[in-house]
Amino acid sequence: MMRPRDLKIPAQRHPEKANRADSAQPAKPNWIRVRAPGGEKYETTRQIMRDNALVTVCEEAGCPNAGECWSQGHATMMIMGEICTRGCTFCNIATGRPDALDAFEPGRVAHAVKKLGLNHVVITSVDRDDLGDGGAAHFAQTIRAVRHQSPETTIEILTPDFLKCGPEALETVIEARPDVFNHNLETVPGLYPQVRPGARYFHSLRLLQRAKELDPRIFTKSGIMVGLGEDRSTVLQVMDDMRAADVDFLTIGQYLQPSPKHHRVARFVTPDEFSTYEKAASGKGFLMVSATPLTRSSYHAGDDFVRLQAARITQAKAV
Repeated sequence: MMRPRDLKIPAQRHPEKANRADSAQPAKPNWIRVRAPGGEKYETTRQIMRDNALVTVCEEAGCPNAGECWSQGHATMMIMGEICTRGCTFCNIATGRPDALDAFEPGRVAHAVKKLGLNHVVITSVDRDDLGDGGAAHFAQTIRAVRHQSPETTIEILTPDFLKCGPEALETVIEARPDVFNHNLETVPGLYPQVRPGARYFHSLRLLQRAKELDPRIFTKSGIMVGLGEDRSTVLQVMDDMRAADVDFLTIGQYLQPSPKHHRVARFVTPDEFSTYEKAASGKGFLMVSATPLTRSSYHAGDDFVRLQAARITQAKAV
């Protein structure tokens, strides 16, 4: 009988990366150093996650902002298990064959959202290429469960690309009426074969465009990492592509290498460079832009949602 995998052991967490050559991990500059997590509110958030047997992307992806967010009672729920069917070279989430879906998970997510008293929640997932609908129905069930228990809470979802599914997968998710539909492009198209080999850039772009076509009222959002080996011109082209797909909100953050087996950090982008990206994106017509070294998809998402709503109202008045 085979022993179960220990996902705390890197070689078992990422078996597809075991034979990759190590890449040196450069020292982090002082502008992306963060405090170690801790404190009473952090522990309360952590316990609520444990009590409800929930997985968070904050922990699984090693987010540098976890200490700050959890200390404020915010955690990004990651549904459909902790094992992903993809093997992206930048990502720290475990890869392999996932377990069957847990039919009670949507209810537990809803209970945790209510217990935390969240005004805004971000719900993401692993990729589930093993499922016919990519997990779309499970996303929809989770959205409806949160709406039932916390009707005033706004819901942001960060979905996989549903690459191997029919168009009805996205339709199922949008019909559940999330407030924000987020799908990250992650990097520039030229780096997809190295960084995101199981995905297709223009498919992801079209997914974002189609979400807005299915429900023009929804806010759409996407993000990329920099420091992977891209150049400025390709980042600006991604901005143009997103605007052509009617994406409302762009996030840009620094890529941080989870282990020597992951894609190397090509360089650390300076705060001044992030500022120029933010100015460029604002000039291209995004409703909102967040571009800082520590920006992540769900970082300050609740405050950002309020600003998104205000920006849309201001834009409508200007027309």
